[in-house]
Amino acid sequence: MPGMDVQIIDSHCHLDATEFDGDREGALRRAREAGVVAQVLPAVDADSWPVLRNLCQTHADLHPAYGLHPLFLDRHRVEHLDDLRNWLLKERAVAVGECGLDFWVEGLDRAAQMRFFVAQLELARDFDLPVILHARKALDEVTAALRRIGGLRGVVHSFSGSREQAEALWKLGFHVGIGGPVTYPRANRLRGIVAEMPIEWLLLETDSPDQPLHGHQGRRNEPARLVDVLATVAALRGESSADVADATTANANRLFGLRCP
Repeated sequence: MPGMDVQIIDSHCHLDATEFDGDREGALRRAREAGVVAQVLPAVDADSWPVLRNLCQTHADLHPAYGLHPLFLDRHRVEHLDDLRNWLLKERAVAVGECGLDFWVEGLDRAAQMRFFVAQLELARDFDLPVILHARKALDEVTAALRRIGGLRGVVHSFSGSREQAEALWKLGFHVGIGGPVTYPRANRLRGIVAEMPIEWLLLETDSPDQPLHGHQGRRNEPARLVDVLATVAALRGESSADVADATTANANRLFGLRCP
């Protein structure tokens, strides 16, 4: 994949996922060649924390976040919240997450989701860490919880809400993560928000191996594709890729306490 003369941060990538087991080092090399200088890797369940830690310890440009994802509710136990607190005391983390609410998938216990979610927000507040949020068909509920807890900062990854919902997040000090969906020409609402939003609240992401870009449907996504997300965002905003790269990299550095490049 041809690279661009930019330096960008993938603010949400699951490079530890089994989909990368066959060529993880190759995916990392391609990302670096494309200008991806750092990746934030959020965990999804307690079993993944040690694997994620070990991966990030062996690659200086990979940065871990630890949490309990709502889609994997059947894997979570109440005691995992105590384990998470202890893990955050011992291990370096740039954020708490991926956590949040998912009301799109039927059969997921909403009350249980909320208990795990609120507990993780409280941990983020206690440890003064940002949170990486999943909010599918539950953005208003997520935003209300952020208001109730208070003292939080972070990002709603793969944002898919309205302009009004985005503004509510910005007022709370939260960023929106933009990835593959923005590359689809029919994503008119999302593209309109990205075109006009204050750039200080924008982060770029791939959510690899998920959310393949337009033209790559049905294929595994990977962090090197972030350069194509960047190009789309820059075109929508009528700005140069270099300027958008500089701004979003600064945003990610500030939010996650990174020093990249």
